[in-house]
Amino acid sequence: MENKKENKINIDLPENVADGVYSNLAIITHSPTEFVCDFVQMMPGMPKAKVRSRVIMTPQNAKRLLRALQDNIQKYEANLGTIADDGQNLPPMNFGAPTTEA
Repeated sequence: MENKKENKINIDLPENVADGVYSNLAIITHSPTEFVCDFVQMMPGMPKAKVRSRVIMTPQNAKRLLRALQDNIQKYEANLGTIADDGQNLPPMNFGAPTTEA
């Protein structure tokens, strides 16, 4: 019988992080060494939006995140149906950085 070691990661989820934050817009920028994802909450009729969370990661981890999101969206749609995305109602965005959006 082989002696297999299980790779286990003990992840701590503090209570204040477990509550999560609501975001209805993601602004993604990048440099040669990192991707910056700002998760923003926009409220109807308000001229100012607020960044609720910022996640900075390596390009390799950004690509892993992309694959994980694609996999989860495929599983979601297989179980619950296609997610409608008409691409409308997006605010114009120009922050002087490379044009990116999610």
